[in-house]
Amino acid sequence: MNIALIGYGRMGKEIEEIALRRGHTITCKISSENLNDFNPRVLQWADVAIEFSTPESAFKNIIQCIDAGIPVISGTTGWLNKKEELDKYCLSKNGSFLYASNFSIGVNIFFEINKALASLMEKYEVYDVDIQEVHHTGKTDKPSGTAISLAKDIIENLSRKKVWTITPPDENNSRNLYIESIRKDPAPGTHIVRYNSEIDDIAIKHTAHSRKGFASGAVLAAEWLPGRKGIYAMKDVLEIK
Repeated sequence: MNIALIGYGRMGKEIEEIALRRGHTITCKISSENLNDFNPRVLQWADVAIEFSTPESAFKNIIQCIDAGIPVISGTTGWLNKKEELDKYCLSKNGSFLYASNFSIGVNIFFEINKALASLMEKYEVYDVDIQEVHHTGKTDKPSGTAISLAKDIIENLSRKKVWTITPPDENNSRNLYIESIRKDPAPGTHIVRYNSEIDDIAIKHTAHSRKGFASGAVLAAEWLPGRKGIYAMKDVLEIK
């Protein structure tokens, strides 16, 4: 399979290594140093594009892939206020787009555990809940896309929480779901969902040991997407119901 890499930072290089090991070909590598090379002519040789760039450029990058008729997967976070618009555009062009805040198989299992736990905790109001995420200092967006996904799933399954926030909690904001973001090195990524009461605490945790889990999942999604039309998520790749 021929893969276009849109974004060639640390994650892009990790994806390249795994893709080559799995027998794929990298047809182009677009970074901030060669943005002028990113055009339909370059994309025509690709079967699929993998987009890991920046929040400022992700939307435009994905649109350009869709316009070129190339299935595209993206793991860039920090731009999701435009995702609904992009989904509609993709469908209008009969395109193929898959977004995941985290491509790790373990994290996607963690998402399902998080939803199930939130549903169980619905009737136990003595427990409050918050999220902590820890990443390396090179990750500029706060909170992480994974933490936001966890928060949205909690809010959908726990009626006493209405909105997530990065503001520390107080007695007047009991319906807010607090996300604590910590940046330190080295830290590929840790996410903890914590339920606290006067009696006891319950926590679920996922810790990434390296970027390999994210990169492997991204390549797996890239292998799955070609030949399909529409909007997808990592749960579709993993056949999680």
